[in-house]
Amino acid sequence: MEIIIGKTSGFCAGVKNAITKTEEALKQNKKIDCLGELVHNRQVIEKLEKKGLNIINNIEDAKSKVIIRAHGETKKTYEIAKQKEIELIDLSCPKVLKIHEIIEDYSKKGYFTILIGQKDHPEVIGSLSFAGENAILIGKEEEIENVIKQIEKTQIKKILIIAQTTFDLEKFEEISQKIKNILGNEYIIEIKNTICLATKIRQEETDNISKNVDCMIIVGGKNSSNTQKLYEISLKNCKNVEYVQTVNELNINEIKKFNKIGIMAGASTPAESVEEIINKIKGE
Repeated sequence: MEIIIGKTSGFCAGVKNAITKTEEALKQNKKIDCLGELVHNRQVIEKLEKKGLNIINNIEDAKSKVIIRAHGETKKTYEIAKQKEIELIDLSCPKVLKIHEIIEDYSKKGYFTILIGQKDHPEVIGSLSFAGENAILIGKEEEIENVIKQIEKTQIKKILIIAQTTFDLEKFEEISQKIKNILGNEYIIEIKNTICLATKIRQEETDNISKNVDCMIIVGGKNSSNTQKLYEISLKNCKNVEYVQTVNELNINEIKKFNKIGIMAGASTPAESVEEIINKIKGE
């Protein structure tokens, strides 16, 4: 049996930074609040909780220093923290903060913002808050018609199209180009491809591996946007795809049927999760 492991599997720079700095902060403080899960991986969160990390869902519930997770936060959260003099440890991914900056800047210039991303994802919620009222989220081509209607209602002729950092590159390009073609020359349209380079490379590698194996194993949290995209890409190319969070979810009896197996992990998946799966397959 041959096992091909994605070279870009596992923690991205933003996640590494968030976890490292959280661990450093916990060495100096017995307990620190974190607004939402630091990263979308339950194993990582449980380890940090044992060290003193306390997950809260509202900034108003803060009882100590508060970590802003890698996904970023809403504009209102920062305002409340300032008003209540809550000390923040901002571990937002720099690429997410850049999106906030771009959206806020274009909003002040009178642009309507179209954010292409995953509905209800914390990064998207945070980013949209910097756009004001004239903004809309889209994640599928089927939603384009509704987006056009919303733009026409505002009579705004300047449009910013921007992406969630972990969105599917191919989908982003397809959706943004279709919107541009429909609106035509009457509109000033700025398209900003803000998909993280690490995400782009990981998606491309997943695409390549999944075309050349009998079975593909995607490792990561089920609520992880970037991991979900890897799963979707794999399904396009490979008939046999398993999406697992831990080695315990692996259907080893099914895996043993295949001669060539590909493994790719999401940006918030620790290396040990991948190693456990590799050892399990080799052991069997």
